[in-house]
Amino acid sequence: MSDLPAADMEHLRSPDREALRRPISTHPPRILILYGSLRTVSYSRFLARESARLLQHFSCEVRLFDPEGLPLPDGAPVTHPKVQELRQLSEWSEGQVWISPERHGAMTGIMKTQIDWIPLSVGSVRPTQGKTLAVMQVSGGSQSFNAVNQMRILGRWMRMVTIPNQSSVAKAFQEFDAEGRMKPSSFYDRVVDVCEELVKFTLLTRDISDYLTNRYSERREEAEKLEQRVDLKSI
Repeated sequence: MSDLPAADMEHLRSPDREALRRPISTHPPRILILYGSLRTVSYSRFLARESARLLQHFSCEVRLFDPEGLPLPDGAPVTHPKVQELRQLSEWSEGQVWISPERHGAMTGIMKTQIDWIPLSVGSVRPTQGKTLAVMQVSGGSQSFNAVNQMRILGRWMRMVTIPNQSSVAKAFQEFDAEGRMKPSSFYDRVVDVCEELVKFTLLTRDISDYLTNRYSERREEAEKLEQRVDLKSI
């Protein structure tokens, strides 16, 4: 017998090894890339495109969301076409890449606006829960990690599986050529690392994300709600 007087034993479950060995899906991993700049010469967009090429090389199906025309949060109804496009892409995805410039020591408002439009929950469904996430940033000056650190916090808040690796490209204007392609460098190597790791984590978790995110507290809460509904019906 367990000495856990505070626990509800009906909903306390030991990890099930067999639940972690489900059949592996064979379709290409679905990855959504968001970037945080509207500039004509946008290094975060260049990095997003470079990441997309790498992910496609790793046999992923990739979509990039263009934030041009996306309204501010609460500045338009959720029926706005750009909001609907973003939400549908987020729902479609199994993993995401967030890439932001650093501005005033933080991610850009454009990046935050995109994340704010993705709902934490829709009814009882949490659209981003269990999806994988990679974070990257570009900087105009010396290397910094402010933007990626902030995006990690948001990824956790959105209940995403944020991979350990990340990329911060310093002096980004020196790292891309006139065609917007990233030059060979240690920064490029780290971007490859991030994309490779994201694919691995997505393949590892996408078929069992519902089990990985099944929580004791939520099982108890759902059971209590069900009991309340039954009690109401009996009145």
